[in-house]
Amino acid sequence: MLATFLLLASPVQDPGPPPPPAPFGAVPDARQLAWHELEFYGFLHFSVNTFTDREWGYGDEDPAVFAPTDFDADQIAAVAAAAGMRGLILTCKHHDGFCLWPSATTEHDVAASPFRGGRGDVVREVADACRRHGLRFGVYLSPWDRNHPDYGRPEYVAVYRRQLRELLTHYGPVFEVWWDGANGGDGFYGGARETRWIDRGSYYGWEETTRLVRELQPEAVIFSDAGDIRWVGNERGIAGDPCWATYTPRPRPGESAVGPGTTRAEEGTSGTRFGARWMPAEADVSIRPGWFHHPSQDGQVKSPAELVDLYYRSVGRGAALLLNIPPDRRGRIPEPDAASLRGMRTILDATFRTAVSAGATASASEVRGGHPAYGPARVQDGDRATFWTTEDGTTSAGLVLDWGEPRWFDVVSIREYLPLGQRVDRWALDVWDGTSWREFARGRAIGPRRLWRGPFQRGSRVRLRLEDAAACPAISEFSVHAEPPRVTATGAPPAILGAAVVELRSDPPGTPVHYTLDGSPPTLQSPRYAAPLELDRSCTLRAAAEFAAGLSPFELVREYEVWTEDSLLAPVASLVEPRPGLVWRAFLGGWQSLDRLAEAEAAGPPAATGVAARIDLSPRPRDEHFALVFTGFLRIPADGIYTFHLTSDDGSRLRLHDRLVIDHDGLHGMTTKSGRVALRAGLHPLRVEAFNATGGLGLRLEWEGPGLARGELPAAALAH
Repeated sequence: MLATFLLLASPVQDPGPPPPPAPFGAVPDARQLAWHELEFYGFLHFSVNTFTDREWGYGDEDPAVFAPTDFDADQIAAVAAAAGMRGLILTCKHHDGFCLWPSATTEHDVAASPFRGGRGDVVREVADACRRHGLRFGVYLSPWDRNHPDYGRPEYVAVYRRQLRELLTHYGPVFEVWWDGANGGDGFYGGARETRWIDRGSYYGWEETTRLVRELQPEAVIFSDAGDIRWVGNERGIAGDPCWATYTPRPRPGESAVGPGTTRAEEGTSGTRFGARWMPAEADVSIRPGWFHHPSQDGQVKSPAELVDLYYRSVGRGAALLLNIPPDRRGRIPEPDAASLRGMRTILDATFRTAVSAGATASASEVRGGHPAYGPARVQDGDRATFWTTEDGTTSAGLVLDWGEPRWFDVVSIREYLPLGQRVDRWALDVWDGTSWREFARGRAIGPRRLWRGPFQRGSRVRLRLEDAAACPAISEFSVHAEPPRVTATGAPPAILGAAVVELRSDPPGTPVHYTLDGSPPTLQSPRYAAPLELDRSCTLRAAAEFAAGLSPFELVREYEVWTEDSLLAPVASLVEPRPGLVWRAFLGGWQSLDRLAEAEAAGPPAATGVAARIDLSPRPRDEHFALVFTGFLRIPADGIYTFHLTSDDGSRLRLHDRLVIDHDGLHGMTTKSGRVALRAGLHPLRVEAFNATGGLGLRLEWEGPGLARGELPAAALAH
């Protein structure tokens, strides 16, 4: 009897939590998990191209041109750290073959330059500065070498591996090795000045080269489709929606194997649901139009708002953001770039430093084993190593955050617990408005991180509904945030004929707005918006909403041009009715810009010619090293101000009446530049030029004007 009493009186022992769910599908390894923690880091394109004003060097550049006047690796690293970057990747050798370190493999290196009297080592200085500023260090080493005499032969592969060994053994820990997909083409090649093509899938022996990286830097991830992380498939810094962390790389038709530059890059944008490998995306983009610094682009630095938008469209879709910040000819990050990065950091800090949902009560539709180790509070504890999950077999479930009183928010952050794989397929978000639930967002894929960002919502609770999952969900983070308020302008278009009215609106609604019309930054002492503004002269409108003790870092800047009737260009007269379409001509060559186009046109007949019903690259004779010229007339339907948007990869130009309307020349990804001109109804002489070097390609011309929404030029508007 006593034994029975003692047994009943003994405290019940907690049997502990049940085992976690089994991993689903491909999962990340340790080096990939460490890489996922970074999310945002920088690219440094710095070499002879910085001083020759080119994007791709030919390989015949004199090392003496590399002469930074005030190189400061600490300034570079400090700018990156202040922006919230977690690392920097340096272009230790670009396609021109110039090595930024004194290499035993070549004399085409920094030791042959005047930098530090021939005793400098840019790689050393950047690597050391990264460590002083708490940044990880990564290396970009171009497989293509347009300088080396042995490129294209087996001997060069041994040289490349020796260069890789130098970088991976002399400069401390490396977090990423970056292999570019541009391989083969024309170059100096030790004086041969010829074109050399290689089999990109087999020439480099990527399996052996990968083993070398694993041996020397086992914690480093390799960027390329022969490595650990994949290219997102564009140079705009934008991941697909959805963007799966799993991927099955496939070689393009005609390629012998998967390797840098050989895959179907467009498939990397979204990845592969149920893919064979855990191979998350890295989204690369430059803060300027070009990858290297060009003085002519000092006025084209992406704004803080544009950088924040890229953050949400990359990191917020589960990719990493690799933002290029090219040093100038001094060897420093220019102030416009640094200022934009500071503005980006200010906005992100204001958004994520304190969550709207901080201190909220979390509840769930189900908890695995009913044990708090897997309870809903885990999504609020700031620890990615803990997670909420359900019983096996549950593929739809829900989480609720309740903070008690209605608040404004416009961002929701969700993360899955990555060691168990990417499990959630479809999700939705609801807000409690005081009387009922209302859905405000839905999507596919969560993975490393999903950031929903949209119009401000107001409520006291948010519900995450996981509508479908391939295995029971495992969520490590769920939080709600509010960005600083924004201001939008409606009414008048950027180009005004005569006069127009502009209305300002704040989001969240009701936030006071201050503005100026002379281009000066608004302050709390600037006029407070109370009624629509009538504009009858060209001006720069700047406006910001009140935020905290000052104004929001989201500042609206809008240029308004007021045109008069006599500024409209008259059409040309035609004695006969023009025929449909534009005449196109194709030219072949090692194009780096459009500067040599006139020379090519004067040298002889084009490689091909014809008539096209639209402006794109479909008439091209091949995919690389070509230029196209379209000529004819543009039919303008009504008098007014027309804005044109020219998007291309690589360079392009638009001329009307021999007037250069848009200059989008140079080597760059698929980016857009715009121009504006006042035109009367009728026919106007049109010329569009475009070229592509290697890699991605594209061309699109859009317009908008009186009664015309933005869109591609229709065939009916083109004639010759």
